[in-house]
Amino acid sequence: MKEIRIAIAGVGNCASSLIQGLFYYKNFEGDNIPGLMHPVLGGYKISDIKVVAAFDIDKRKVGKDLSEAIFAPPNCTKVFCKDIPKIGVKVKKGCVLDGVAEHMKSYPDDKSFVVSDEKEVDIVDELKNSNTEILINYLPVGSQKATEYYAECALKAGCAFINCIPVFIASDEKWRKRFEEEKLPIIGDDVKSQIGASILHRTIARLIELRGCVIDRSYQLNFGGNTDFLNMLERNRLSSKKISKTEAVNSVLKNKLNYENLHIGPSDWVPWLKDNKISYIRIEGRKFGDVPFEIDIKLSVEDSPNSAGCVIDAIRLAKIALDRKIGGALIAASAFLMKHPPIQIPDEEAKIMVENFIEGKIEK
Repeated sequence: MKEIRIAIAGVGNCASSLIQGLFYYKNFEGDNIPGLMHPVLGGYKISDIKVVAAFDIDKRKVGKDLSEAIFAPPNCTKVFCKDIPKIGVKVKKGCVLDGVAEHMKSYPDDKSFVVSDEKEVDIVDELKNSNTEILINYLPVGSQKATEYYAECALKAGCAFINCIPVFIASDEKWRKRFEEEKLPIIGDDVKSQIGASILHRTIARLIELRGCVIDRSYQLNFGGNTDFLNMLERNRLSSKKISKTEAVNSVLKNKLNYENLHIGPSDWVPWLKDNKISYIRIEGRKFGDVPFEIDIKLSVEDSPNSAGCVIDAIRLAKIALDRKIGGALIAASAFLMKHPPIQIPDEEAKIMVENFIEGKIEK
């Protein structure tokens, strides 16, 4: 199979986990490999994925080889593959726009972003010159203008786009149509974790309804110590994040919960947790005879590898669509891998659709 040439916008913790994974799994063989949903997907192995361009705004990353930049501050995710050779890709200065929240300047440099003085590069030229096929958006939550800018660059450069954050591109009709017209695939929006709060919450909520019970109220509270949680202390950046996470759960319920009875969102930043994310989920409802029940769950996960476990599949699904000259939102991939897809589909159904897409039984 041909290699899959990707570029990354935002060399943070999620990018670090993804790139570590490319080397960690490079020589694995077999069909049952821990941590992977598809060791081989549509004929593509993980070793077929090649990073050819990367963009960031932090002075501790810009100008460095990507193999070094992924371990530079303020990145703090778990290092599970430390011996990464030089990749030969220098991190270039991307656009800032709304990518850095104002309050981040009030925090220590090792916890926050330090904007580089380097000149911003022409993203479209960089994508074209590197022959990038797929651009992955890993910008901070709330980067509305910056995400739209990179989506525009992908269109101009002829790249597929994987939108891992809660800015609505794949789920926006106008953006969707533009990618479809250019015959460029898009997967989005807001990546689900392999085993995270949203996927766990929606799975349990759906199970409760399937068993004939009623959910009266529920909450999901999350906190962690990485820059994502620090960034989200600015509540004005969270409107789309709250919509995305809430719809991910409410969409699987026949009896929808109103705003008062379903609360989902980030709670706080605890620096010493680093990339560890703590989630508390509570569900209150009624079963046979209107007898009440309560469920309380605590989830503790390293946040960024959780994302990479899904993006590793999104990359190969986008490549299959490029090979087949399919443009627009990939419905199955987005529904299975993203919190706010164009169409919400129960996970078990979306999984079957993804397998059918891989086999060419459905177009998208």
